[in-house]
Amino acid sequence: MTPAPPARSRGPLLSRRTLTSAGLLAPLALTACGSTGVSSDPDVLRVLDSYSNDPDNGIIGAALEAAAATVGVTLERVSVSGGSLIQRVLQQGSSGTLPDLLMLDNPDLQQIAATTALSPLGPLGVPVDGYAGGVTAAGTYRGEVYGLAPTVNTIALFYDVPTLEAAGIAPPTTWDELADAAAALTVGGRYGIAFCANATYENTWQFLPFFWTNGGDERDLDTAQAAQALEFVTDLVQTGSASRSVLNWTQADVKDQFISGKAAMMVNGPWQIPEMSTVEGLEYGIVTLPVRDPATQTSVAPLGGEVWTIPDTGNPTKQRRAAALLTEFLSDESQLSMGEQRYTVPGKPALAGQYLQRRPEMATFTELITDARARTAELGPDWPDAAKAIYTAVQLSISGQAAPREALAEAEDYR
Repeated sequence: MTPAPPARSRGPLLSRRTLTSAGLLAPLALTACGSTGVSSDPDVLRVLDSYSNDPDNGIIGAALEAAAATVGVTLERVSVSGGSLIQRVLQQGSSGTLPDLLMLDNPDLQQIAATTALSPLGPLGVPVDGYAGGVTAAGTYRGEVYGLAPTVNTIALFYDVPTLEAAGIAPPTTWDELADAAAALTVGGRYGIAFCANATYENTWQFLPFFWTNGGDERDLDTAQAAQALEFVTDLVQTGSASRSVLNWTQADVKDQFISGKAAMMVNGPWQIPEMSTVEGLEYGIVTLPVRDPATQTSVAPLGGEVWTIPDTGNPTKQRRAAALLTEFLSDESQLSMGEQRYTVPGKPALAGQYLQRRPEMATFTELITDARARTAELGPDWPDAAKAIYTAVQLSISGQAAPREALAEAEDYR
């Protein structure tokens, strides 16, 4: 949310309404590159992404340069902050200066593809087979694959190993076990669990496993299944097992609570692991988020990560060169290398075995990615409105402004 979802899927998403008012949902007026001051040299490719901070900036840059060297092209790369990426795309689409290779947060792809600003990858010769179902779904618009993710992520339950062992508590696998463990581990200045429930898409991202696993459907929020999931999360706060500050915490704040010993468990993603690995004495485990009924339910994880696309620049020669570049960037070894360095999972399930030899601590996330669900799978370009409605309902319920079912009904007005 993804997020931030890092330039990962954890940042804010533009709503369809915002995109419409900005003119993006109408077909972009693309101008031939030669008339805009942009080089038409097929051996010079422009790249736009939102990996503006290290280590991601350097890791992605090195992978791009390695692919460029193989293809025989020179890159002109621009990295902007995640919050400004879409605006940059808007400006470039209007001026006919779209890059040759464009990274998008995966929930944004369908909104951009709907504008005709992107080219389908298959006809350009980019291999689109072999990816996890969620990865393909996230990159697909109206039956055509417009984007692919070399690596992806999701969320799970982190727990402090010594704390749970001292209390004689096994990592929870059901909602009841999670609630009981969180209550028992809430002692003094430590809460049993921490998670993000702020008024952003990070909130939606963290609630989705409970919502989806229990049969919630973003096409209709006002259901008994959705209310049951929201009641469970709300009760963790209202019974004191989680702090009311979850209403304001980001996922980074949640991580800080966990590593400082103020939370025995947390909901979070693998992008936190690099920093956590530097904390002396921190010993943690990672398990799949619990389900209400293990006899009938399997945890459904949301898919996070960035997809890479080829804009329709009006220059077929450069588009073919960009396709060759993207094919190398998405190669098996490139996926494995980026995944190892960034603690993200390769988009191709067939690479799981090799990846886990390099990153065995990523076993839970690797397993989850196989069946992780794309957030846009049901609603396509309309997903952001549902995402806002979901995080609004969570806020209303946890804050006590409305009962769970009432909060979900009220949140439908935000679509």
